[in-house]
Amino acid sequence: MNDKQLAAQALAAVLDNALSEAEIMNLLETPKKSEMGDLAFPVFSLAKTWRKAPNMIALELVEKIATTGFEKVVATGPYVNFFLDKSATATAVLSGILTQGTAYATLAKNGENVAIDMSSPNIAKPFSIGHLRSTVIGDALAEIYSKIGYTPVRINHLGDWGKQFGMLIVAYKKYGNEAAIRQNPISELLKLYVQINAEAAEDPTVDEAAREWFLKLENGDAEALALWQWFRDESLVEFDRIYKELGVTFDSMNGEAFYNDKMDEVIDILSEKQLLTTSKGATVVELEGFENPALIKKSDGATLYITRDLAAALYRKRTYNFAKSLYVVGQEQSGHFKQLKAVLNKMAYDWSDDIHHVPFGLVTKDGKKLSTRKGNVILLEPTIQEAVKRAAAQIEAKNPDLANKAAVAHAVGVGAIKFYDLKNERLNGYDFNLEEMVSFEGETGPYVQYAHARIQSILNKAAFKSEAVLGQTFSLSDDESWEIIKLLQAFSDVIARAARMFEPSVVAKYAINLAQAFNKYYAHTRILEESDERDARLSLAYATGVVLKESLRLLGVEAPTEM
Repeated sequence: MNDKQLAAQALAAVLDNALSEAEIMNLLETPKKSEMGDLAFPVFSLAKTWRKAPNMIALELVEKIATTGFEKVVATGPYVNFFLDKSATATAVLSGILTQGTAYATLAKNGENVAIDMSSPNIAKPFSIGHLRSTVIGDALAEIYSKIGYTPVRINHLGDWGKQFGMLIVAYKKYGNEAAIRQNPISELLKLYVQINAEAAEDPTVDEAAREWFLKLENGDAEALALWQWFRDESLVEFDRIYKELGVTFDSMNGEAFYNDKMDEVIDILSEKQLLTTSKGATVVELEGFENPALIKKSDGATLYITRDLAAALYRKRTYNFAKSLYVVGQEQSGHFKQLKAVLNKMAYDWSDDIHHVPFGLVTKDGKKLSTRKGNVILLEPTIQEAVKRAAAQIEAKNPDLANKAAVAHAVGVGAIKFYDLKNERLNGYDFNLEEMVSFEGETGPYVQYAHARIQSILNKAAFKSEAVLGQTFSLSDDESWEIIKLLQAFSDVIARAARMFEPSVVAKYAINLAQAFNKYYAHTRILEESDERDARLSLAYATGVVLKESLRLLGVEAPTEM
C-alpha cells in the first residue's frame, strides 16, 4: 500500500461514506513545504453537505483518524495534514526494491496489446534529427506500457509511397548517375530531391511530371516499380544501421506500400455504408464539424494518406486486436488524425475511441525549422558519432583508466541525445544543442548516468549485498534521505502518469529529480562511515541505483556501472 492509499483508507473510515477511497485519492495533495507534512487533504468538498466551516471539519476529522502508519495527523486550517511514519515507510519502500530489483513497480501482463506507430522515416531521404522524436518517444512509450502490463507492438510505418517518389524518379531520369547513387545512395538521392524541388518551385511542369510518374507507380509500371524498389532497398540499409545505433527494434516494418492492395476494401465498406460522395470530381466522406471533408480519392483516382491510414487501422485492429493504438506523429498532422477517427466512427467502429494521436513539437536549429526539401537538415548518424566522440573526451578526462571506454562513450553519447529529447514535454519543441546534450552537468542524460555510476562505486567499495540486509528495519534520521524515500515510493505513480498522458518526459524529469536528490544526500552524508545507519544508507543508495537504472531503461538509455 502506498502513502496515498494509506491516507485515503484512514480518511474513508471516518467520513461515513461521504467520499469513496478513489475520490479521496484524487483530492489528496502533496504540500509544497515538507514541514506541512507529506500529504494534505482539503476538506472544502465536505463543507456544503456537512454545513460547517472547513477548518472545523478538519479539526473534527483529525480527532477521529487512526494514526497507524503515521507519525502524526494534524489540522492546518482547512487541511488535514499527514506526516508519514518515516521508519515504517522507509522499511517498506527499501525492502520492496531490495527484494524485487528492477521489477519494482512492474505490473503483471494483462493480455492487451498497444500498437505504436512510430519513427516512420521517408524512403530515399536521410535519417535526420527530425525523425528522432517519433522514434524515441514511441520506443519509450512501448517500454512504459510494457512496465504497466501491456504488450507493445512497435510499428515502423515507412514513408515508402506517395508523390515524392514521382518527384524523385523525375529527378533521377533528368540528372541521376547510377554509379554515384550505388556508391553513396542516400546523400546522392537527397541531392536529387533538393535539386528537383528547387526546380519545381520555378517550373510547374516538374510537379505535373512527378504526379504522372507516381500514377504510373500506382498502376504497376515496371520501370517505376524497379526504381522505387531500388530506392527503398538502399534506404533500409541505412535505416537499419541507425536503428542499431539507437538500440531500437520493431515488430512490423509495413510501410505505406503494404496497404496498396488493402484500400479497395475500405472504399467498398465506405460505399456499402453510403458514406461516399463526390466533390469537384474527388471522392470524399462528409464530416460534421470539419471545415473540409475527408478526401478518399483524388479526381485522377490517386489515393491519399487517409485512405491508406484507414486500411492500416483496420489491418492493425484485426491483426493485433489492440486495446490502444498510438500514432506518434508531429502535431502538424493533428487535423489528419481527427479526420481519421471521425471517418472510422462514421463506419461504426467503436474502437476508433482507442486510437490516440500522440503529437510532438519540432526540433529546430538556431531557432529555424529544419527541411529535407530545402536541404536544411541535421543528419542523425554523424550527430551520433559526434556525441560519442564528445562523451569519450569527457570520460578520458574524468577516468582515463576506465577499461571499457569505447562502450561507455557510446552508451553516454547515444543516451545523451535520446534523454535530451525525452526530457522535453513532447508538445514543446526544442533547439538542437549537442554540447548541452552531452554535458555531464545540468539536467542531462549523462548527469543521471553519472549518478547511477557513482552509486555503483559506493556499493562496490562497501562490498554491499542486498540479500544480507533483507528483513532489517531501516531508520534514517536526515531530511535528505526522506526526500529520496518519497521519490522512490512515487515511482509507480510516475510510470502510471507517463502512460496516461503519453508523456515520457514525466519519467525523464523524475530521473533528474532522483539523481539530484541523491547527489544532495551524498554531499551531506558519509554513507560508508561505520554507524548505526550504515546498512540503511547503503540500502538507500542501492535502491536509488535500481530505480535510476530502470528509469533510464524505460527511456531507452543505458546505465553504465562506471563512467
